Amino acid sequence: MKSQARVVVIGGGIAGCSTLYHLTQEGWSDVVLVERDELTSGTTWHSAAQVTNFGMSQVMIGLKSHSIKLYKELAADPEYPVGYNFGDGGIRLANTQAHMDGYAHFTSLAKGMGVEFEVLDAQECARRHPLISTENLMGGLWDPSDGHIDPAQLCQALARRARAAGAEVYRFTSVTDLTQHADDSWTVHTDKGDIRAEIVVNACGYRVNEVGAMMGVEHPVASMEHQYFITEDMPGVMEAGHRIPLLRCPISDYYSRQEKNGLLVGFYEQECKTWGMDGIDPKFSNDLCPDDLDRVMDVLEGAISRMPALAEVGIKQVVNGPITYTIDGTPLVGPIPGKRNAFCIIGLRAGLGEGGGHGWLLAQQIVHGEACYDTWALDPRRFTGHATQELTSLYAIQDYQNEFRFHLPHEHRPAGRPAKTTPLTPILEQAGAHFTVVNGWERSDYFKPTPDFVEDYGYSYTKVHELVAAEVARVQNHVALAEVNGFNRIEITGPGARDWLDYMICSRVPRKIGKLGLGYLLNDYGNVKAEATIANLPDGRIWYGSAAAAEFHDMDWLSKHLPKDGSVTLRSLTNDHTILVLAGPKSRAVLSACARGDWSATGFPWLSVREARIGHAPAIVMSVSFSGELAYEIHLPNSALFAAYSALMRAGAAHDIGHFGARAVDSMRMEKGYLHWKSDLITEFDPYETGLDRFVCRDKDFLGKAALMARGDKKRRRLRMLEIDATHASPQPSDSLYAGGRLIGSVTSADWGHRTGKNIAYAFMQPDIVEGITVDIIGKPYAARLLNGPVYDPDNSRVKS
Repeated sequence: MKSQARVVVIGGGIAGCSTLYHLTQEGWSDVVLVERDELTSGTTWHSAAQVTNFGMSQVMIGLKSHSIKLYKELAADPEYPVGYNFGDGGIRLANTQAHMDGYAHFTSLAKGMGVEFEVLDAQECARRHPLISTENLMGGLWDPSDGHIDPAQLCQALARRARAAGAEVYRFTSVTDLTQHADDSWTVHTDKGDIRAEIVVNACGYRVNEVGAMMGVEHPVASMEHQYFITEDMPGVMEAGHRIPLLRCPISDYYSRQEKNGLLVGFYEQECKTWGMDGIDPKFSNDLCPDDLDRVMDVLEGAISRMPALAEVGIKQVVNGPITYTIDGTPLVGPIPGKRNAFCIIGLRAGLGEGGGHGWLLAQQIVHGEACYDTWALDPRRFTGHATQELTSLYAIQDYQNEFRFHLPHEHRPAGRPAKTTPLTPILEQAGAHFTVVNGWERSDYFKPTPDFVEDYGYSYTKVHELVAAEVARVQNHVALAEVNGFNRIEITGPGARDWLDYMICSRVPRKIGKLGLGYLLNDYGNVKAEATIANLPDGRIWYGSAAAAEFHDMDWLSKHLPKDGSVTLRSLTNDHTILVLAGPKSRAVLSACARGDWSATGFPWLSVREARIGHAPAIVMSVSFSGELAYEIHLPNSALFAAYSALMRAGAAHDIGHFGARAVDSMRMEKGYLHWKSDLITEFDPYETGLDRFVCRDKDFLGKAALMARGDKKRRRLRMLEIDATHASPQPSDSLYAGGRLIGSVTSADWGHRTGKNIAYAFMQPDIVEGITVDIIGKPYAARLLNGPVYDPDNSRVKS
């Protein structure tokens, strides 16, 4: 066994084997894989191994397309062909209009990645799958590439190719501990000896937190018991004349695929069970949980109702084994939060179908620092300190119970809530707040007219549309208050702070005390990495503020680039402070009534910051607006939050103050051309392509400048603002754009602008297209026109008033 390697991958299932293989494909051969038992001895070996192209984001579609392409190549290898049934086709059923609308959206989303799905009516579903009934069925989504693969053969083929490229695989070798050194390298301690590694990868499936504990890390991954059975031979299968398509049924919570001359039928029962929460037997390997078909009888009855032939066939084999889940159901693939030279590829609940693509994207991140796609949807840093195994288990149960029922727009389900709150949460709830979830925080989404108001979620505008319109009108014409909790806030100090931050950001850092500005951080390839508000405070303090979701991401990026001389210090204030946003033309009058000082347009102009007291509550006030109206961000320690809120509400009573929520903010920011991190600001495009030319200071040095300048004027895509001729719905993120029948781009975000009466979208699209544009909305094309800049108050007169 080697005593030194560039990368050590821990775990020999699909995640580890795919990562090892793809590292060699990226040019690194000094890589090893360590497995405590035989390859595929964890979850991989008993996987149902379905390989679909379906995904709910373009990144997931892209990585699954890579998996399919790779698996077809492996199946065609004459020296070691892998058993892969490609192209059986698969149907996802639906019995609600909202679900059918979702399938129309996912079809449009997939087209942006070169993948074709088809929305079917009930009769066509039955024609393609001769075993199903059309009772209580509206239709389905057809994936022509759907199929399944042999798990063990797949992993052995990947390991074989990795070995041929110089990698090594050590089976029956247990990792006993991990030690990180001052230079961020690692020693991987095993029962066969130590390996010094530059980088380690946790690919340990359901044992992920055993290895995580060796790093001092708790990963938000939990396991669920999952059962399927294999039937005896079925006449309907043998007489079909073709392979039976795969079936996934959100109506009865089961799936099926052909297995020889019968079916494999799997269940997602409501009375489900977590697994391994109190530890996993070290001897549990190539093993299963006890059969428990009584637990799935309700689901089985639904499956028989949909496929009556199941009632006439015997069961040949029952499999009950653990599968892993994360908080949002999407794997964790990327850097481990708070650690250097440590990565993970974990929580792959559909690992066989996706694993080829996950390993591909992780290898790119390890070798190049970024992948070909923006991988935020997979990034382990999207979950922060609240993401415990206990919380994850609650989400895992909920996701398991709703395996094929995707979230509708704006829908946040109840499991694990509330996770993070402020002293105002019950106060706002009493005021009628309906909450959304942002990085675990309960944030006001909109305010209900009555306590029993319930939104009917869907892809068209709902009755919340008019509530948001009223909140926007209050902000536009009067004054309103919003709580923005969880806002990422890092205090930067030290003698080298300003010069260092000036290098990190492609625009200039404000030098004058009491001023603030907006800055963009680029990666090594000159593409947009992060967005931050930079506030220059007294006593040498700089406040760096960014999206709540960016808490771990931005701290990780900034920490990675700190000067080695200790001249810069970072301190997170994220969980100690909350923002109250006071917005509207009467906001200055309200602020002046409860805070001493000159708050006039000349005494405290736009983009100013100062310390103040709101009533008696200590605060930092910033004159900045995400709504396009006169507004103030009031940053408060949580201990003073209720006191400041009370003072503002008392002062605002004379001005008919009200509340507004996140949906109103989103509507208003669309009209102003303000962008959203990880929707419109992604690592696939640079600031010029994103329309941020004015924030690039070419006369100074900054991180990513060389790569940005080397690209010159070449634009791969361009972020554009569009107005759409539709009044019933906005497009969803990743809906496709066309011109002259040709695909030209994808939507990044969209909403109705209540102040302008316009349906507005942002989209990355081919830079030369200016007319003849259509946008997909719920499966139908609608005409769209380019807009040149903000459509509301383009000269910022209201913000500066």
